[in-house]
Amino acid sequence: MHRFLARRLVASILVLVGVSFSVFLMLYLLPGDPIDIMLTQSQTQVTPEERAALRHHYGLDQPFIIRYGRYVWNVLHGDFGTSLYFKRPAIEVLRQQLPATLSLALAAMAIGVVLGLAMGILAAVNRNSWLDQLSMVLALGGVSIPGFWLGLMLIIIFAVTLHLLPAQGSGSLARLILPAVALGFEASAVIARITRSSMLEVFQSEYILTARGKGLSERVVILRHALRNALIPIVTILGLQFGHLLGGAVVIEKVFARQGIGALAVDSIFAKDFVVVQAVVLVISVVYTVLSLIVDMLYAVLDPRIRVASQ
Repeated sequence: MHRFLARRLVASILVLVGVSFSVFLMLYLLPGDPIDIMLTQSQTQVTPEERAALRHHYGLDQPFIIRYGRYVWNVLHGDFGTSLYFKRPAIEVLRQQLPATLSLALAAMAIGVVLGLAMGILAAVNRNSWLDQLSMVLALGGVSIPGFWLGLMLIIIFAVTLHLLPAQGSGSLARLILPAVALGFEASAVIARITRSSMLEVFQSEYILTARGKGLSERVVILRHALRNALIPIVTILGLQFGHLLGGAVVIEKVFARQGIGALAVDSIFAKDFVVVQAVVLVISVVYTVLSLIVDMLYAVLDPRIRVASQ
């Protein structure tokens, strides 16, 4: 078990190093000078000597490998750098926006899990019935409809036409509902399809036939025996979907004019604020990695064969 988790931890660290290097390299290769953009936005006139001093202050006059090495060293010590646009430490800017994105992702995940599991279980239990077909049509729509389009339709229906919910902003439960539905609907579709497929496979197992032969109620067979043994692929998709929701929040936060790291990342890209962009990407990558580790640990709990194979 310990060896299994140690290998996963080493792999996760290598992934984070690769992500940080790739993002740093891509931002380094982008055309344009962040100092020029910063001076243009502040409408400040400086001499060539002052401009060179600014580049030296932010370390932009150093070779690529030295800049990347300094970046990694600072991150390991909790310093993500100073934002060129906000003139504040990037970690403070990120900490201010992160709660809004986490609340949106958690609400969307709750909607995705409840709706996805319900549709998947109903479809599997009622295979080839109208409930099965309806669930799969909804699931197909969920993976086919772009999140931004669904968000706009929700705004038109529930905010503009019916005046039931606010269309924009953050800070209240009412303002969270529409973006959470728009973001979580795709997750529910993916979870429903995986749940149905996994449940149908488990239903063919001998222990399910044995449980039914013993006279156990269908509810006990489905929830206690079938669902638990179908959880491994479902747990996998749950972990991946939460990371996907954090990435999808970039579009949804813009559609609903919400605060969050998604909107912050977009604004920082246009402002050439490389420090903040790197911090956002790194935080999302860490979330992905931690979720993958949690999923691996749940594997070992749900299926002891994984622990034995890893020894």
